[in-house]
Amino acid sequence: MAAENGEEKLLAVARHIARTLGHNDDTMADDILQIFSNFDGRFSREKLADDDPRPSAPLELSLKSLDRQISQYLASDRPIWADSADSSAFLDSIDELIATLRHWSPMAADKSINSCLVRADDLLQQAMFRLEDEFRSLMERGGESFELCESTGNFSFDSEDEDEETLDDQQIPVAQPLSDYDIIIDALPSVTINDLNEISKRMVSAGFGKECSHVYSSCRREFLEESLSRLGLQKFSNEEVQKMPWQDVEEQIERWVKAVNVALRILFPSERRLCDRVFFGFSSAADLSFMEVCRGSCIQLLNFADAIAIGSRSPERLFRVLDVFETLKDLMPNFETVFSDQYCLVLRDEALTIRKRLGEAIRGIFMELENLIRRDPAKAAVPGGGLHPITRYVMNYVRAACRSRQTLEQIFEKDSSSSLSVQMAWIMELLESNLEVKSKIYGDPALCSIFMMNNGRYIVQKVKDSELGSLLGDDWIRKHNAKVRQYHSNYQRSSWNKVLAVLKLDNSNSAPNGAPLPAARSMKDKLKSFNSLFDDICKTQSTWFIYDEQLREELRISLAKILLPTYGNFIAKLQNVPDVKHPEKLIKYGMEDVEAWINQLFQGTGALSGGRK
Repeated sequence: MAAENGEEKLLAVARHIARTLGHNDDTMADDILQIFSNFDGRFSREKLADDDPRPSAPLELSLKSLDRQISQYLASDRPIWADSADSSAFLDSIDELIATLRHWSPMAADKSINSCLVRADDLLQQAMFRLEDEFRSLMERGGESFELCESTGNFSFDSEDEDEETLDDQQIPVAQPLSDYDIIIDALPSVTINDLNEISKRMVSAGFGKECSHVYSSCRREFLEESLSRLGLQKFSNEEVQKMPWQDVEEQIERWVKAVNVALRILFPSERRLCDRVFFGFSSAADLSFMEVCRGSCIQLLNFADAIAIGSRSPERLFRVLDVFETLKDLMPNFETVFSDQYCLVLRDEALTIRKRLGEAIRGIFMELENLIRRDPAKAAVPGGGLHPITRYVMNYVRAACRSRQTLEQIFEKDSSSSLSVQMAWIMELLESNLEVKSKIYGDPALCSIFMMNNGRYIVQKVKDSELGSLLGDDWIRKHNAKVRQYHSNYQRSSWNKVLAVLKLDNSNSAPNGAPLPAARSMKDKLKSFNSLFDDICKTQSTWFIYDEQLREELRISLAKILLPTYGNFIAKLQNVPDVKHPEKLIKYGMEDVEAWINQLFQGTGALSGGRK
């Protein structure tokens, strides 16, 4: 009891000293109270103010001291964080102010306390404004010491140094050539990050988290936008992309592919890491800041992909659209990882939506390819029955497309009612039907067969030595090889059967009494007909063309096999007819001559030599 009375007397003396020495100066009184408080915890402002009957007296004392401490920093023209002692003292004062507000807020029903709390809120708001300025200043100064982990300098994909002077003039750190994506950008020094984290703690605790996020994101957005610009990415509206010449669009797609890879694999993950460090302990503020930093750049990247997705379905665009689709598909795990929080959900969903649109665009391009095949007009016939341009175009097109077989299979199986193999088989069927129509332009059935043989053989070869072969299957290849053989047979039948019929020897020509007619006249007539038919065929078919050397040789061999033995047998019979004198004078083509003529067919030159004049 005596100890308690002694402590009370000591406090009373302290109060009297404070009032006496500082009766004309509130600041002096407050200083004295602070000295007592620092000297002994028993001399806290609250205890020293106990003799004041007003409930708000201790709060007023605290606010006076805090106002004096904080105001000296608010009025300073120099950065507070230029001196670690100043920054530490400033943060301590803010901590005390926040703690005071939290302690006294439940008693705000008292008018005097509420009046003090209003003043405290105003002081806190001023302190937050200054913290905001200090935060921005630290961000800007820290950005000047930009560095890369495992890589230094600025990265880009262009070797041109035309922008070096511009880069020197700008204080925005950007990136330069890189060989891989295993890079994390430390855009701010660790010391600066720690200082920013200390500030963010106070601003979030004081209810100014959004303001802090806004300052942070406004500074970091500029870095991202400038980095993407240095990678060659420009901002285009959908309308501008649609109006661009396709060659320019292709160039922009190349730049986009590079930029979006750097953004998703390096820039955005680095920003995520930086946000988590600056706002450590406040995940919601970190997520909000990250979203505000990356949203504009991410939307810029996605908008370009969307412009490609809703663009023309011209078949020539397939391969670049595939580039965009495959890039976005490959980066979806990065989208899922980097934009995993609630604020970024809309960006993640937008990426998925645009990827789906790109898939729809690719299917639309194949539909347009089908229409192109159907609409290709049956104009003038290809000279010599050679390859038609539509055959070359379609086969080279689908072969190139099948280099992205896995991607196309996913698109057709996931977003369509038919598989890629069904799609390709349908395109082949349309092409064959179109060629059949075109073959009718040729008046000569034999040339019609040559045309179909040429194009059919080309199609089968292009299928066999590519992914098309495994897509369409061995049965499809066997079936179409059989078609080529049938065209071969049709050619021989329509072109050479009449010749073979002329050379046919039989006993159908006989007198009524059964005696044979003179053989000499019959065989001379047959030889004359052969010479005429053979001349005409060789003259005509010397202008025809078989593009494939192996097929050309196969045709020649098959012709020689059916024609040479028959013709040789005929000549031998002729030479043995008694009534035929000097048969060598009647024979225009010897066996070697016939073979020579056959070996010069289907070259498309029309310049044949050989035979006896």
